[in-house]
Amino acid sequence: MGDFLLEARGLEAGFGANKVLHGIDLAVRPGEIAGIFGLNGAGKSVTMKVVSGLLPAWHGSVRFADRDITKLAPEDRVALGIGNVPQGRQVFVELTVEENLRIGAYTSRRRDRAGYAARLAQVYDRLPMVAERKDALAGSLSGGQRAALAIGRALINEPKLLLIDEPSAGLAPVVVEQLLEVLQLVASTGMTMVLVEQNVAFGLRLADTAHLMQSGRVVHAGPVGDLDRDQLARHLGIGSMLQASVGAALDTRAPAAGASKNKAAVKKKAAVKKKAAVKKKAAAKRRRSTS
Repeated sequence: MGDFLLEARGLEAGFGANKVLHGIDLAVRPGEIAGIFGLNGAGKSVTMKVVSGLLPAWHGSVRFADRDITKLAPEDRVALGIGNVPQGRQVFVELTVEENLRIGAYTSRRRDRAGYAARLAQVYDRLPMVAERKDALAGSLSGGQRAALAIGRALINEPKLLLIDEPSAGLAPVVVEQLLEVLQLVASTGMTMVLVEQNVAFGLRLADTAHLMQSGRVVHAGPVGDLDRDQLARHLGIGSMLQASVGAALDTRAPAAGASKNKAAVKKKAAVKKKAAVKKKAAAKRRRSTS
């Protein structure tokens, strides 16, 4: 496998005559959590639909695990190891939690029916709030429980990559915190993720890299710890009311980077001080020699 588990190059796509993506590049390394952020209409969800195969690419390519999947159907991408958590969670409300998981496991059960019980047990082990409601109708679940179920439905196929579209949308703040804990737990297993989020503060607490989109183009891509707050506010239109929460999220993601910068600043200050002392000593020596 190359450096990247997922690599999209020059993606163009849209609906009818309306082009939404204008040459998107996206590269995600194994174990990385890539966050895609942008205003409404920037093309975030369309990018996810093209990567998952729900929307065809007009131009460009998508590679996964060193294989060109640009023209593969969504179910074939799932079979290769791409899990999809769609926007709005989209659970089957008239079915039980376990029945939802069984439907989600369609491709893996077809490939390995004997291993289904072990995969189901692993999902329950990872997501206790799903296990606790396994016999309940999905329609009776809270927003946070539905979000966890949607994640579990993707995990049951043992994917190498999770595509997660707007997981916190419509959730109360306390539930968003619960969801963050669930995703952090999944991330701790080494799962690679691509996360689209309108809630920038939430997304930055989870993502390793940030891809900022405007009008169907990526205008910035790099580590979250290297983000400039003013640049983030400019690209995403974040007002003063949200800057504090976004700034706090950045601080939680870059302690090492902050420490490194502080260390470098101290080192630079010491060097300047030492240079000044040398100059002062040389000047004093010259004065003594001329006196």
